[in-house]
Amino acid sequence: MKKVFIGIFIIAFTLMFLIAMSNSISLFTYNESLPETNVSNDYIHKSVTKDSEEIIFNETKDAETGSANIVTSIVVNYRSFDTLGEVTVLFLSAMGVMLLIGSSDLFMKRKKSGFILRTAAKILFPVLLVVGTYIFTHGHLGSGGGFPGGTMIASSFLLLYLADEKFVAKIEQFKTLLGSAGTLYILIGLTGLLVGGYFLQNFLPTGTVGNLLSSGIIPVVYISIGLKVGSEVTLIISSFLKEEVTS
Repeated sequence: MKKVFIGIFIIAFTLMFLIAMSNSISLFTYNESLPETNVSNDYIHKSVTKDSEEIIFNETKDAETGSANIVTSIVVNYRSFDTLGEVTVLFLSAMGVMLLIGSSDLFMKRKKSGFILRTAAKILFPVLLVVGTYIFTHGHLGSGGGFPGGTMIASSFLLLYLADEKFVAKIEQFKTLLGSAGTLYILIGLTGLLVGGYFLQNFLPTGTVGNLLSSGIIPVVYISIGLKVGSEVTLIISSFLKEEVTS
């Protein structure tokens, strides 16, 4: 009963907060504009500043974002604060699953896997870890990023759960990794605030477009997101699939 009252209080508080915030939001009107004058063209051509020179892969230095991936430039640089909110939603989801399942006595028996699945898991597990890490460390150079890379790492642990009925992930280590990755993201944002005057301001050199060590804080942010998403999704999987869940 106590948990029910706490839940009702949290929901009521959140509702009042949203109502208060909505009253302070003003309505915006947008004038009609021609497609060739839209800001999206500036982002695509990397000319969001007064410098509209052509961006050449592996040659252009000190570009505004330094990222060869247009999506990454927007999501992890111009709108990185939104990405922080998305990661926070996933964190709350993981915590909610662990609190709900961890508060009851559940016993989930896993069936013994076959020889093919056990053998394949031993081969694919390190491959998935390496590929997932590659994806979130190279998200500023091509397709990929922290979310798909972290999810792939979590899928490798799901494979172990399916292949070995006695496998149980070390939850405490994943909780530590989750907290460390989240703290790193916040520290990067605060450093940008102190150095550049904006939260998550890109304060590191952007380097040469196309190089691994480029794009300023973007690779560091993607690494923190990849580790955070991987640990959170793994916690969700382990909460559902571990052999015994007790309060």
